[in-house]
Amino acid sequence: MADRFFHPGPLAVGEVALTGPEAHHLAAVRRFAPGDRVVLFNGDGHEYPADVLAAGKKQVVLTVVAVESPARERPFSLEVAAAMPKGDRGDYLVEKLTELGVTRFTPLETARTVVVPKDARLDNLRHAVVEASKQCGRNVLMRVDPVTKWAAFLARTDLPTIRLILATGTTAPLLAVGGGAVLAVGPEGGWEPAELGAAVAAGWSAVSLGPRILRVETAAVAAAARLL
Repeated sequence: MADRFFHPGPLAVGEVALTGPEAHHLAAVRRFAPGDRVVLFNGDGHEYPADVLAAGKKQVVLTVVAVESPARERPFSLEVAAAMPKGDRGDYLVEKLTELGVTRFTPLETARTVVVPKDARLDNLRHAVVEASKQCGRNVLMRVDPVTKWAAFLARTDLPTIRLILATGTTAPLLAVGGGAVLAVGPEGGWEPAELGAAVAAGWSAVSLGPRILRVETAAVAAAARLL
């Protein structure tokens, strides 16, 4: 796969300027020079092969030569909502969900949540989505929502019909699905009984990955992989 760089604005055939960290990475780190071919993407579902015209320290000028739309997205959507783990484990979670093809991620605030990311942390997670998309070839960025309280998440009217909540104490296995779904993963302290009861009352299905208690990022990634 060609070297990919993210451009946050509109892209089309013709000349475009790349600035900021991506320009620095292209010119100073990767040392691409005029005449070299790279691929730009902006999250709109397409990718844009482009030739480098001029490579400076702060700006790279390229000419987009084509618009391509490779089929790399899943045929159905999968949302994941999870309590955030500590430290770098949150970056790992977002990175792997992006690679797997998850379409939307919501950090949850539950009764036993330990980590409630601030706006700056959410921006870092969105940057992690871009970096993972560059590596894996996705041209649609996984959406990262603001932190949402569990009750407010349950009340969303736009949730997919298939609604699954990972829970200990249930023997119902998690199986692959053939359509859009949403998966909820609680904190490592587990769901409060009232939180789990509210989900079941709202039509969610409690499912399990097995008898062992997994870390948040392990459970979310393993469950997403199975569903997809």
